[in-house]
Amino acid sequence: MNRAPASVWRNPTHFLAFGLGSGAAPFAPGTFGTLAAIPFYWLMSHLSLGMYMAVVGVATLLGFWVCGKTSRDMGVHDHSGIVWDEFVGYWLTMAAVPFSWQAALWGFIVFRIFDVIKPWPVRTVDRRVAGGLGIMLDDILAGIYAWSTMHLWFWLH
Repeated sequence: MNRAPASVWRNPTHFLAFGLGSGAAPFAPGTFGTLAAIPFYWLMSHLSLGMYMAVVGVATLLGFWVCGKTSRDMGVHDHSGIVWDEFVGYWLTMAAVPFSWQAALWGFIVFRIFDVIKPWPVRTVDRRVAGGLGIMLDDILAGIYAWSTMHLWFWLH
């Protein structure tokens, strides 16, 4: 069971790291965090690819800091409620994917699969890289796997 600290609702850094509160879900916070990223993807899908990637780049850099700080403040490496990394991983998954609700749902499923099964080197990074970089990097890699799957699927169809 996910136990989100009260600071999630008082500290803006923790609130952001907890995916605008979505990571405070009592169960499956990574899934809820990824779901919460979908409306932002819809808003971002109207951007040029360059602007989309710039937003994702800024979100990634911000994530290194907010996830690392929140983790240090809580004294727990990668608390399950820290889901900003899921936001970024999902947004990477959806890069250059034309928006449709079907694509958004397919991307959600594919990203969650790679985030949960953690194929090599995702699992290695998850276990060996510390701090905000480690929290973010495994989801970035899962997002790259999911992005590759999404584009392969679109290319084949």
